[in-house]
Parts: sequence; structure tokens; C-alpha cells
Amino acid sequence: MEPVNLFDLATRQSQWLAVRQSAIASNIANANTPGYTANDVEPFEKVLDRTAVALKATEAGHLGAEATNAGFNVKPEESTGSIMPSKNTVVLEDELMKAGEVRRSFEINTAIVKAFHSMMTMVVKS
Repeated sequence: MEPVNLFDLATRQSQWLAVRQSAIASNIANANTPGYTANDVEPFEKVLDRTAVALKATEAGHLGAEATNAGFNVKPEESTGSIMPSKNTVVLEDELMKAGEVRRSFEINTAIVKAFHSMMTMVVKS
């Protein structure tokens, strides 16, 4: 088993957060569009569960292994109740709360990377 590289994991989460923020921004922009269905990205935990280490063929006779799909799936949100008469499923309050969650997650991610970077810098300097 390979050790988990913190910086790779933080990068992956940053990419996921950017995709989620884009989906939220699109929902907010289309809040008054008739028939628009709100979208969200699958939880980051599911992305991690789906991501596996790809096997590498070191000899020509080895069987190849397909790389797993590590993309982020943006899918329509399940309706939580309030659907507008125009069939629009965007609830601005929910979208703003999700945007706040994304911002906090970005801040935590950045703080963790910064702390580990400073620790590595101290080790290298000593």
C-alpha cells in the first residue's frame, strides 16, 4: 500500500471544491430560469472511494489495467420540497449555505497545506 500524499489529496480536494463552486454559481445565476434544475457535485468522500491506485504493467506480457475514472460528477439535485411554479428547483438560501461551506473548506484546505509546507521547510532548513 502506498502512503497518502497530503499535497496530492489537498490538490484533488481543491479541484473538487472549484467544480462544486462552479455548480453552485450556475445554480444561483439560473435562480429565475424557468424549468432549471439545480445541480451539485457528488460528495468528495465518494470521489475518494471511487479512486483507486492504477496497476502498472512493467513487462510487455503483463495484463494492462484500466485507470479508474477519477472525474467529478455534476448531477441534478434531488428536490427537497420547494419547487417554484416555473418548475425551477433552485433555493437561494440553500445555495448560499453551500457556497459558505465551499469557502470554509477552501480555507481549511489552504491552512493545512500551509502548515505542512512550513513544517517541511523547517525540516529542510535544520
